[in-house]
Amino acid sequence: MNENDIRAALAPFNLGKMLDGLHVGDGLVQVTLAIKREDAAALEPLRQDVEAALAAMPGVKNASVVFTAHKAPPPPPPPVAPVLPGVKNASVVFTAHKAPPPPPPPVAPVLPGVKSVVAVASGKGGVGKSTVAVNLAVALAQSGLSVGLLDADIYGPSLPRMLGLARKPEVRDGKMIPLEAWGVKCMSIGFLVDGDTAMVWRGPMATGALTQMLGQVEWGALDVLVVDMPPGTGDIQLTLAQKARLAGAVVVSTPQDIALIDARRGVKMFAQVNVPVLGIVENMSYFSCPHCGGRTDVFGHGGAAAEAARINVPFLGEVPLLLEIRETGDAGAPVCASAPQGVAAAAFRAVAAAVAGALAPARRAPPRIVID
Repeated sequence: MNENDIRAALAPFNLGKMLDGLHVGDGLVQVTLAIKREDAAALEPLRQDVEAALAAMPGVKNASVVFTAHKAPPPPPPPVAPVLPGVKNASVVFTAHKAPPPPPPPVAPVLPGVKSVVAVASGKGGVGKSTVAVNLAVALAQSGLSVGLLDADIYGPSLPRMLGLARKPEVRDGKMIPLEAWGVKCMSIGFLVDGDTAMVWRGPMATGALTQMLGQVEWGALDVLVVDMPPGTGDIQLTLAQKARLAGAVVVSTPQDIALIDARRGVKMFAQVNVPVLGIVENMSYFSCPHCGGRTDVFGHGGAAAEAARINVPFLGEVPLLLEIRETGDAGAPVCASAPQGVAAAAFRAVAAAVAGALAPARRAPPRIVID
């Protein structure tokens, strides 16, 4: 199965100039059709037929056909009569423009059975964001909530290794069934491709894969869906904010100033897209020697708490730098599940309790974030 096979399968549909993009790789097929917004409802049967035809091809594991539309430029302003000296009478004539077409019908929610979607993010890599996301999800599940975990880092998925999962998800009625580990429903692009495959995709392809894992996965009824975001403030973050109706974001940072600068950017990005920031977590807050019990502030200490106070967002807690966190993550057994009585698990449970409290229906309106 290659691109020529896919184009041959598309030929009977006479897509013509509507065919705006095509990507084929590792059994995944994504087709983008450029249409006018007002034609979306009428062309929906065509989209479904194309998607079904592609999905039925040998070698195709999953096929996705999506619409894209370009926003029309606004009409020019009406002409204004010039003010000239000596003119006794002037008139301005307005010409009515054609009324705009009615808006398209409302789109069904992408995650109808999910009560709250929480993004775990950071402004940069290397601060332990995925470790926090995995253990946060496990701790929330241990508290009695039904929890899902989505790996949105398309280019560097880490959930398969950290959860001890290495199989592909089952597909039923055109939807993928998330894998389960440690009481959490899980989905990652890493379940669909080989672990050493480099995802050399442009932004639209990555966001298309994210949209597919949101809308074409049978998540079922969940209290919380935790999303492990990629580092930075790019396309994936914006796509998730637009499609998933985020209940809030958890920003992870280490204590040193250089990491806090990037964390501040992450907080500001969520503020710009009207996503409440549930708070900041200080990861690798301090090192506790396993031999003598002595404490060393390797990266400093308290920087995230001070930054949270400065920009008026909650501080969710601190997680120490401990060997067992790294060992259990590498072994595919998150520390909250494999060592629930330890110091590390207690720290993650405290963060989970703070997040659950922020998601409670009776919580107050999110505070105004202050960033210089």
